[in-house]
Amino acid sequence: MNNPGGIYFLSTAVVNWIDVFTRIEYREIILNSLKYCICKKGLVLYGYVIMTNHIHLISGRRSDVTVFSDIIRDFKKFTSSQIIKAIQENPQESRKDWLLWLFERAGKANGNNTLYQLWHGPTLRQDNHPIELEGDWIDQKLEYLPQQSLGCPE
Repeated sequence: MNNPGGIYFLSTAVVNWIDVFTRIEYREIILNSLKYCICKKGLVLYGYVIMTNHIHLISGRRSDVTVFSDIIRDFKKFTSSQIIKAIQENPQESRKDWLLWLFERAGKANGNNTLYQLWHGPTLRQDNHPIELEGDWIDQKLEYLPQQSLGCPE
């Protein structure tokens, strides 16, 4: 994500492609974090979709923000900790032990984590698989993703 004015298609998935976002409360964490990143961190979001086990974003950054990858890193770190916490505290989560076991196992396999790991990239690394979009690619990807607004509250 080296081009400061670039627009990127990013994908990131839950480890083992686990269907975490079938639960509305976990999707809400993603949506609220995206809103925060837009309002407070300079994220520009052109389109997104939250699937059951991964997300796609078409995004960039405002010109006054220095490092786009920092926004994405912070987004993933925050959503990971909040989703893990929500799973731990959700008395209705029938898959709690299984989910936490899988996330803990993935975390132990990655020296960058202290306990749990929620996200991995499509290549099983913790990357975002960014693809810089130009010209017709932007329109093509925007046709793929629903146009939804996540603006800042007035």
